[in-house]
Amino acid sequence: MQYVIGFVIALFIALTGVGAGTITVPILVLFLGVPAPAAVGIGLVFAAAVKLILVPAQIVRGNVAWRTLGFMLLGGAPGVLLGSLFLKHLVSAGSQNLLNAILGAILVSTASWQIVYSFRPMKQRADVRDRSHWLSWLMFPVGAEVGFSSAGAGALGSAALLSLTPLAPAQVVGTDIAFGFIVSLIGSGAHWFSHAPDSTLLLQLIAGGIAGAIVGTLVSTRVPRRSLRFVLWIWLLILGGQFLFNSYQVWTTPHRQAANRVGVIRLK
Repeated sequence: MQYVIGFVIALFIALTGVGAGTITVPILVLFLGVPAPAAVGIGLVFAAAVKLILVPAQIVRGNVAWRTLGFMLLGGAPGVLLGSLFLKHLVSAGSQNLLNAILGAILVSTASWQIVYSFRPMKQRADVRDRSHWLSWLMFPVGAEVGFSSAGAGALGSAALLSLTPLAPAQVVGTDIAFGFIVSLIGSGAHWFSHAPDSTLLLQLIAGGIAGAIVGTLVSTRVPRRSLRFVLWIWLLILGGQFLFNSYQVWTTPHRQAANRVGVIRLK
């Protein structure tokens, strides 16, 4: 099962450019029962491993805009360290349910924004002004989100590139994959020292992910990228809602139990 999950996630990364953490963490938490902090660490290491396969292909194809990537990393690199520290603080405080709720809110807000954004008419790339210097500021909170939840690099990074640069769609995907690889590498290092992830699960995901990345790279030019991304965001919106519902259930259970105890005492 873990091999299949790794294969499917890496396939979607190669086809859509959406980051591994956005897909990996909710699947690990909701379907495999992995605690959220460990899932975030696994998501970051897995993203770095898979994108290590994808980045060379993007470089060879000339799809990485190095100047733009530099602006992104100027804000994204310190942001991912800050996000990792915030996650460590929540774990130390024992706020597991709060962490799940925040992860759900991130998924719902990101997916909702992307669904709305997908209905906007596509601009001609030559008509978009080059405002790549803004990326340094915008990628700081994106990097913090990656460090905290392992999500955001692929989704928000690609949206920022489409809005602020005249890069061709293939360069948007290539540059964003390179950005996601570097911030995932930084974040995975920070998380590894805090709490080492389950190495067996991680290796199984990576083994499936390598195959998925290779297949996705080979068929990426034949797949309708925009339609696939839309379906993926609908699915992630549902998963984010499940996170929020589960957190609400955990939060209200003690209150319901207390109310039931009070009712029993009054009956007596």
